[in-house]
Amino acid sequence: MGRTHAVVLGAGRVGGAIVRDLAGDSAWTVSVADLSQDALAALAALPAVTTTVADLSRPEEVRRVVADADLVIGAVPGFMGFETAATVIDAGVDLVDISFFEEDPFRLDAAARKQGVTVLIDCGVAPGCGNMILGHLSTELDDIDTFVCMVGGLPTVRRWPYEYAAVFSPLDVIEEYTRPARLVEHGEIVVRPALSEIELVDLPGVGTLEAFNSDGLRTLLTTMKVPWMKEKTLRYPGHAERMSVLRETGFFSQSSVDVGGVTIRPLDLTAQLLIDSWRLGPDEQDLTVMRIEVTGRRDGRRVRLLYDLLDRFDTESRVTSMARTTGYTCTAVARAVAGGHYRSAGVSAPETLGCDSRAFDLVMADLARHGVSFTAREETLDGE
Repeated sequence: MGRTHAVVLGAGRVGGAIVRDLAGDSAWTVSVADLSQDALAALAALPAVTTTVADLSRPEEVRRVVADADLVIGAVPGFMGFETAATVIDAGVDLVDISFFEEDPFRLDAAARKQGVTVLIDCGVAPGCGNMILGHLSTELDDIDTFVCMVGGLPTVRRWPYEYAAVFSPLDVIEEYTRPARLVEHGEIVVRPALSEIELVDLPGVGTLEAFNSDGLRTLLTTMKVPWMKEKTLRYPGHAERMSVLRETGFFSQSSVDVGGVTIRPLDLTAQLLIDSWRLGPDEQDLTVMRIEVTGRRDGRRVRLLYDLLDRFDTESRVTSMARTTGYTCTAVARAVAGGHYRSAGVSAPETLGCDSRAFDLVMADLARHGVSFTAREETLDGE
């Protein structure tokens, strides 16, 4: 059998981690496309990798670079993700995507079914791993009452004023602070403001963090019938208040304002300024922390299951933790698809893959091979 040819769309930190991981696997050849020649140059010397300069905001360019792909991995910014995915589907190629676009991915399901291609979206750490775990547990438990996902990527060292560092686009981060958060209560979708309902959480190996509402349930809102679900973002205490001040003052506004005869969107200026403030320095390291809490019944007993992840910057490879946890989840799913371990024409969410025990075990084993491991424990709640 010949090697699988993957085309990676996007050569940022996460896209770069994906390329490096697949390039180190003799079962793959990899092409990577991006508009940034500097980003591509950092990957050009890798074995079994070819690079292409392409403006991926143009559908004709996407069609050009995916023409000979066996599988495409979408790692473009979120605002480009939906149209890019639609173009890949139209080209008739399987897709594993981590662009986390805002639009409803199931709008692409009919087109994917018509083309007979397998499309898996949101294949990162969150959304992604949490969804898979919930899908897996839905096949193991009699029923599920609650699902809570708390997750955050943080610099190891806190630095004033924001005590935060982003390893991807500030625009994508800001969206977490502005997009209303959809939760499920009593089986119904409810909406809360982003950054709301702040609580302090003590997590092993990290200490006290703050958790606030964010719109991360995404596909779970329609695919899983769990009466109580919520996602919360984790940051160092005080960060949410600073972001709330910027939001309420209008710094995240997309409405243009006139400044001395020049029309600008406050969001564009803020994002540009935050690029430097939020950039992880060359000598800085990051971590990813995640807790999944699920309650339900197993064999008639009420139980609570806790899954914890604490991943840190890889000092040997110099790959950030967020790139590791997101990128290696993506490549694990890509291996499952390319190997025929998960095939389903149409658009699938990670929780659907999680319901397939073989595919789920393969993804978790692949992550563990990279040192990205969840610790799990179960508690009996009867008698509380």
